[in-house]
Amino acid sequence: MYPNRARAEVGSGRDGDSGGYGLRAGGTRALSVGRSACPGSGWDRSVACGGLLKGCRVTAIGERRGCIVRVYFCDSTLRDGEQAPGVAFRRAEKIALAQLLDEVGVDEIEVGVPAMGGREEEDLAELISLPIRARRVAWNRIRWEDIAASLRCGASRLHMAMPVSDVMLHKKLSVSREEALFQLLAVVEEACSRDSQISVGFEDASRADPLFLSRVVRALEPYPILRFRVADTLGVLTPFSTRELILRLKDAGAKSLEFHGHNDLGLAVANTLAAVEAGADWVGTTVLGLGERAGNAAFEVVAVAVRRLLGKEVHIRLPLLRRLAEQVSAASGMHIPLQAPVVGDRVFTHESGIHVDGVLKSPETYEPYPPEWVGRAHSVVFGKHSGRNGLRRILEGRGYLPTADQLDALLEEIRLLAVVQKRFLSEEAVCRLYRELCKSSKDGQAVADRLRNEEKTAG
Repeated sequence: MYPNRARAEVGSGRDGDSGGYGLRAGGTRALSVGRSACPGSGWDRSVACGGLLKGCRVTAIGERRGCIVRVYFCDSTLRDGEQAPGVAFRRAEKIALAQLLDEVGVDEIEVGVPAMGGREEEDLAELISLPIRARRVAWNRIRWEDIAASLRCGASRLHMAMPVSDVMLHKKLSVSREEALFQLLAVVEEACSRDSQISVGFEDASRADPLFLSRVVRALEPYPILRFRVADTLGVLTPFSTRELILRLKDAGAKSLEFHGHNDLGLAVANTLAAVEAGADWVGTTVLGLGERAGNAAFEVVAVAVRRLLGKEVHIRLPLLRRLAEQVSAASGMHIPLQAPVVGDRVFTHESGIHVDGVLKSPETYEPYPPEWVGRAHSVVFGKHSGRNGLRRILEGRGYLPTADQLDALLEEIRLLAVVQKRFLSEEAVCRLYRELCKSSKDGQAVADRLRNEEKTAG
């Protein structure tokens, strides 16, 4: 059905050329600048790269490569996420997560590795048979036994991961570039003859010779490859080198690209956004960034950032992200950090007096996007860094009319309690403290002592 070009391609190419990710002459981007506001809010979208043009959106046009409008999501929580040490999902948990990922709007779910065999193969067969909209894809090495296992599970959509860096090829697999390419073409040829839909992944693409990657893309031109996955397996790319790598592969003929970033140096989300700006129309993510070592690009963060910073279309139900994160946390045993972007308990909580004063006047002063986007709401708490203006506004909003002396005394007690107890006070606790302070004929010290005891007992 498809011409076998393995032998024709193995000897071609310039493997000895070093390549590199330097900027090409004349490689600057054309810019389209237009006034834009975040949908459904008063938030202005500033330029992602430093916000130099306030309220304007800058988009890479890419004359030869085209500008993408919608970004598609391949979520790998059930495969790459489960590879995090100590994480093991039960079958019922996998099914529940797949159903929720579908409800959230994920386009494709990477369900696992059929070649593991046994119960895993049975689990994946059930996941693949679920009556959900999201497409299911099985992960494979470039081995026929892996493909056979995927086919036994009923998978029609297959991802084939090929190590492409010399360190992976030589030190892990003990094969040459030519041998790896020949094996890939042979397996793709066979899978296509079974009417499978194929995506090809470049493992450790960030440390590979870009010319070899381009050569693989060209070798697969005769086959109906859905897309190529660019995996920054060790998380060593920067946004700049990510952009250059994606542009190189687009120039080599890759029509659709997915970026799969790891977070070893904390750049997974930034690199993913850079890939999208360069023309990648798919992103590979995991919920909570779950994965090996430092994990992957977090699905919930990428989904919001692509919309907020890049202005791209995403068919993701953002208000469900917190629920999804909580379900993954429960199934994986990995807690959600309090300050986790988008889904953490405290990401819309304000204490600092300067910030509270700004947020109470206009939320966009200290919130990068409306909390309502993700089904959240901001809250004000009180602690060591609270200020008088915010304290007064909260009390007045509840019908109290504090004097300047009362505010000073109350603020002193709040700060003392924050230091002693190592935690903040809620609005309710502050109002209670204010009422007690007003009743006291002294300076409120006795009341504060009693409240400390009550808080300790309640804790």
